Amino acid sequence: MTVPPLPPLFDRAFIDDPYPAYAWLREHAPVYRTRLPNGVDAFLVTRYEDAKAVLADLRLSKNAAVSFPGWQPGRTGIPGEHRSGIAAHLLNLDPPDHTRLRRLVSKAFTPRRIADFEPRVIEIADRLLDTFGPDPVDLVRAYAFPLPVIVICEMLGVPPEDQPIFHEWANGMIDRSGPRGGVGRSVKRVRGYLKQLIHKKRLALPDDPAADDLLSALVRASDEGEHLSEDEAAAMAFILLFAGFETTSGLIGNGTLALLQHPDQLAKLKADPGLLESAVEELLRYDGPVEFGTWRFTTEPITVGGVSIPAGEPVLAVLAAADRDPVRFSDPDVLDLARNEGGNLALGHGIHFCLGAPLARLEGRVAFSRLFARFPDLAFAAPAADLRWHSGLIMRGLHSLPVRTGTGADAHGCAVRPS
Repeated sequence: MTVPPLPPLFDRAFIDDPYPAYAWLREHAPVYRTRLPNGVDAFLVTRYEDAKAVLADLRLSKNAAVSFPGWQPGRTGIPGEHRSGIAAHLLNLDPPDHTRLRRLVSKAFTPRRIADFEPRVIEIADRLLDTFGPDPVDLVRAYAFPLPVIVICEMLGVPPEDQPIFHEWANGMIDRSGPRGGVGRSVKRVRGYLKQLIHKKRLALPDDPAADDLLSALVRASDEGEHLSEDEAAAMAFILLFAGFETTSGLIGNGTLALLQHPDQLAKLKADPGLLESAVEELLRYDGPVEFGTWRFTTEPITVGGVSIPAGEPVLAVLAAADRDPVRFSDPDVLDLARNEGGNLALGHGIHFCLGAPLARLEGRVAFSRLFARFPDLAFAAPAADLRWHSGLIMRGLHSLPVRTGTGADAHGCAVRPS
């Protein structure tokens, strides 16, 4: 039997809909070495059990500078993080440094603390929805992006008067369609601001010893002998900001698109709010915001899915492919908000599992429930051909999602095609 050719990787058609290529890779080359758009050769792992094993394998390092012989600043990780001196964060560290730094902030993301923040998340969501009018609105710019940015700014302790410029920089960090080097410049500006803000928090702490924002907690920990340097504190604040808004923004944007593409499932959710929790899990699985697990590098030869990988090689677990593996999930290309199989890898696995997962899930539940309660007739305001996705390697999210709030059909008289 003739094997069909692998669909092209990383072209525009792949960026818009990578799932046919992932299905081919799972079936014919589940551990596949390829050249990425940034010029780095890496192994892509696409089956669920293999990806899960890779995410938990401590023989895979997160520290490219130590474990990847071909490492050059800027070729892996977040653009500009090395030049800005904030690369020593959780996504780039191994134990024991990773263990020490994660322990310092994990108490801020306990289920109880996140639950206590829910009324404020609802208030922020409602305030953003209040700005929607009868004209078409970009759901990404007006809702999916600002909601998690405001939430993480408040958790970090960014003063309200500074949040507008902070939002501008945050947008610059994910807008890879802008001028060359724009992402790196935004990262540098955020780093400079955070370092200044940490210094201000340190000066203010004697007068406000009970301050419970995340930056004050980091300052307090470093002052109490937890061995957290100022650069480490800035790097920690940066990655909490970056991971805290981009993941949730993608969840809200991608999830709203999926729901509008599947009106039968949306109708079930409107009829039964009890489906909300499983709906968020299914939306994470079906078209989640993190397409690839973050960079990992073999520290010794390993075997994955029967393929030998030498030491010093980049390995990327493709979460979007793993979460559509038919061996793990029944009818994986079908959106089923009542699915109860659990275990998706959308927010990672192992010691690097997303620290803010409880917050992302809360924001997702609030965002969808408030959006469709306020605008039950939400509909597309543009055809599918106009939708564009960001071209970054790790994250998957829409540039924009034009919607109308008060009509049952979009202005073009057509529904966006199911993916």
